[in-house]
Amino acid sequence: MSDVEAVRPDLIPDVPVALDKLVRRVLCNNPGMMSGPGTNTYLVGIDEVAVIDPGPEDLGHTDAIVAAAGADAIRWILCTHTHPDHSPGVPALQERTGAEVLAFADRDGLVCDRHLADGDTVEGTEFTLRAIHTPGHASNHLCFLLEEEQLLFTGDHLMQGSTVVINPPDGDMAVYIANLRRLLDIPLQWLAPGHGFLIDEPHAVVSKTIAHRLGREAKVLAGLQKLAAVAPVDEAALVAEVYADTPKQLHAMALRSLRAHLHKLQAEGLASRQGDQWQLSA
Repeated sequence: MSDVEAVRPDLIPDVPVALDKLVRRVLCNNPGMMSGPGTNTYLVGIDEVAVIDPGPEDLGHTDAIVAAAGADAIRWILCTHTHPDHSPGVPALQERTGAEVLAFADRDGLVCDRHLADGDTVEGTEFTLRAIHTPGHASNHLCFLLEEEQLLFTGDHLMQGSTVVINPPDGDMAVYIANLRRLLDIPLQWLAPGHGFLIDEPHAVVSKTIAHRLGREAKVLAGLQKLAAVAPVDEAALVAEVYADTPKQLHAMALRSLRAHLHKLQAEGLASRQGDQWQLSA
């Protein structure tokens, strides 16, 4: 990766940054609680370019992507998933470029020219991108491995600086953790997340994320043991207990991941549910 990224410049919206000879990043100006500094759009290749995640519907960002490509032809538009901060920018970019749209499935308004399954590749003159189906955060989630650099574009499977929300029913904690473990078997040098800076030591980060999720799961079990020893406990009380280390203004968001943990424990026979109340299984 380039020295430019190594010194960690400020993330400036719609100003392209060359991460190495094959990869450019353009940050969308959509900062927020869920998107951090904003959505990263990546341009991969020279002469012919694949754009990964054109972001939300934002014509200024579309202009910035086209400008970042310069004289290179944008031939493919790839989407990691169809959440509103990642894929709604597709139609405007396709109209400008005529590029082929590729994703896991047609959904949430996204219409593909070609669907990608696990292991499918997109090959440019200088690069190969391999799709890795990584449901968990979203059932249609793909990561893309730039094989020449052992760099993984992670979308929202992994983020820099924070954990992602797993929101049932489309989000699934057991599936998410299983697909984190898959990454440990892939040779990787860098992670390029959908939000934030490049991440080095990827396998250590993946292992740390798995440990964090399992540690939170242990807190859910401890919370059930503490609060539901006599009668089932409601989710609001359980969030306050399990996420006591999280600012209260984030508890509404944490409730989604709590439910994902609870559904995983229920499937494993460790927790049971009565409406929105939970207890340990007998």
